[in-house]
Amino acid sequence: MSSTPDNLTRYAWLSIAAAIITIALKLMAYFITDSVGLLSDALESGVNLLTAIVALIALNWAARPADEEFSYGYSKVEYFSSGFEGGMILAAAVAIAVSAIPRLIRPLPLQQVGIGLGVSIAASLINLGVAQVLLRAGRRNHSITLEADAHHLMTDVFTTAGVLIGVMLVELTDWHRLDALVALAVAGNILFTGWGLLRRSARGLLDASLPAEQLKSIQNILSPYEAQGLRFHALRTRVAGARNFISMHVLTPGYWSIHQGHVYAESIEAQLRREIPNSVVMLHVEPLDDPASWQDTSLDRSE
Repeated sequence: MSSTPDNLTRYAWLSIAAAIITIALKLMAYFITDSVGLLSDALESGVNLLTAIVALIALNWAARPADEEFSYGYSKVEYFSSGFEGGMILAAAVAIAVSAIPRLIRPLPLQQVGIGLGVSIAASLINLGVAQVLLRAGRRNHSITLEADAHHLMTDVFTTAGVLIGVMLVELTDWHRLDALVALAVAGNILFTGWGLLRRSARGLLDASLPAEQLKSIQNILSPYEAQGLRFHALRTRVAGARNFISMHVLTPGYWSIHQGHVYAESIEAQLRREIPNSVVMLHVEPLDDPASWQDTSLDRSE
């Protein structure tokens, strides 16, 4: 059984706790080694903490029930959270690049690499475990906030892995500029992740339609009914956080009674809700042989 929205805040608290621990460990690794690559890793964990706090606030808002002012609920607030996370990731990328460029120009030797790497690996394992928990919870509960947080933590894990490899190569080759180059590579990697989160958040705020595979599922549901003489048009879908909205017109033979059309509409609604969970389905039944029923097939139905 899926968790209720109120229960999702516990995952945000888990993310906050993990961020605090990993920041402490990674800063310790930086102070031990004086590696700008490890500093960049610690800066990204700082972003994790800030975004985890924002995620907690967003999840609390998203769990609020619909009211007279917001009759479709508050689930869309999750897009603001993931958008903020994407923006902070971009800011972290800039900060990492700024800290790495001076070291690229004037490289410095690293200190006590072995101890620093051990501390950083411990932090990475914590992030890996928490990311898997958040990702499963996000997919199970259709929460873009938790999924964004999980992907950010996984980016942190890959970042740490790259930094660790870079630090080890510096130790083996004695080429100190490699530390700064690894930090710049980290900045580029998280820049890509941040842009992806911003793009997904923007699509949600702009009421993007359901993904192609779900639109295909809708068509698969409607096809058997079309074989029975029904027709469908004016299909509209949108995603709002954890909720989906589906609306369309159902055209039935003119000789059908209102009751008969209603029975078919209820059957279609039930199938759509089973196939695409967390969906609000709105169907408008019209007579197939009335010319007026075919006048609103375009996207702009204001005319």
